[in-house]
Formats: sequence, C-alpha cells, structure tokens
Amino acid sequence: MGSPHSIDPRAQHDPRNRYPTDEQFYGSDRPDHAVLPEDRPRGGGGTRPVRHRGTWATVALVACVILLILVGIALFP
Repeated sequence: MGSPHSIDPRAQHDPRNRYPTDEQFYGSDRPDHAVLPEDRPRGGGGTRPVRHRGTWATVALVACVILLILVGIALFP
C-alpha cells in the first residue's frame, strides 16, 4: 500500500480523497500575517516536566480519608 491514508487505489483520483498537509490544516484558521503568536502552538517543543504532588501529600490525604471513616463509624455505631 503505497498510497497515503490507505485510500483504495481505485479511488485515487476521486476529488473527495484530497487531504491537506499538516501545515495547511493547522494554518487554515490563522490569518496570513498574524501579529500575535499562536496561543495553542501545535507540535513538539521545549516543555518542562509535569510536577506531581509529593508522596507525603498523598499519604496525608489517604490518612485523612481513613481517619474520617473511622471517626464516622465511632460516632454513629
């Protein structure tokens, strides 16, 4: 299958099977001479790693939930 998008070879010349390139697709909603940079840039780039909450915060949250359940059982037997 040497055709793009796995198009049936019998339908190669059908005008409905014309797909824009990524640049054409993503640039279609931008003005020709945009002054502002794109607010949602697409594609890869320099990103900083995601920071997760620490282990202690998770342990404290679980301990609070367990304590709340135990207090609820103790107060309403």
